[in-house]
Amino acid sequence: MADDSTIGKPRLSPKARLRWDNVEKRHMLVFPEAALLLNETAAEILKLCDGERTVEQLVDTLAQQFVGADRKMIADEVTELLARLRTRGLLEA
Repeated sequence: MADDSTIGKPRLSPKARLRWDNVEKRHMLVFPEAALLLNETAAEILKLCDGERTVEQLVDTLAQQFVGADRKMIADEVTELLARLRTRGLLEA
């Protein structure tokens, strides 16, 4: 799991865009010369990455949205996704 303090208040890089794909009927993260199809959870995480919320606030919001889900599991998934996107240069803190 990535250290929350290294991510800060995450937001998408200017080169990355969250888009709905009408063909696939799911969200995609598009960036120069590539795109990632996102599952529902990843799309919900990225919708919250506005540069205003901390990782802890993202987890709190998602825990309220996905009632009954384990908060630690949500926190692990959030930090793992954010760390992977940051490594690819698709996320800023």
